[in-house]
Amino acid sequence: MGADVHKGEDRNGDRPSGGGDRLSGDAERLSGGGDTVPAGDAVPAGDAVPAGVDEPVADHEYLSLERELTFLLRRARANQGEMAREVHPDLESAAYGLLVRLEEYGRQRATELAAYIGVGKATMSRQLRALEDLGLIAREPDPADGRAWLVDLTDEGRRRVTHVREARRARYVTQLSHWDRREVAELARLLQQLNGVIGK
Repeated sequence: MGADVHKGEDRNGDRPSGGGDRLSGDAERLSGGGDTVPAGDAVPAGDAVPAGVDEPVADHEYLSLERELTFLLRRARANQGEMAREVHPDLESAAYGLLVRLEEYGRQRATELAAYIGVGKATMSRQLRALEDLGLIAREPDPADGRAWLVDLTDEGRRRVTHVREARRARYVTQLSHWDRREVAELARLLQQLNGVIGK
């Protein structure tokens, strides 16, 4: 692509102090030095592997991918927290995804939301109660199944979520204004393809 998406950003300053990032490891060790392979994984000039030496488990391209995904996911988590607070100061970061899902797909069963987010029934019930208390969602019995609940955004919840998402989209338009729209579309396509692979 024709743009450096990290221009002007201090990656080292973004790095968490602990080891809680699932994708850290080699990606974190690489963040200070281009595509340098960690010690012990060096590949001789010309990528020739001497006899008796096993090939590196991951090559430069995949190490670079891991590093960039680690950086992207770390910033995405921070951004989700910011967006959650913009919707409501007391909104948990994890609950923001629920609101976006409801805005995009409309009323859903609580069990469907739990499966989408990947949490258990108890965790989902707690999050839904918190969202109800904030006036962002409403629940009602599912007429097709008296044991199930249907969840939807309230008018106020929809207004708040829509406002935050539109502001974020406007920010993307500004930040990527020097990109060709075909590049933006290609990035979205590749991310969708990657999400499909990772989700399996």
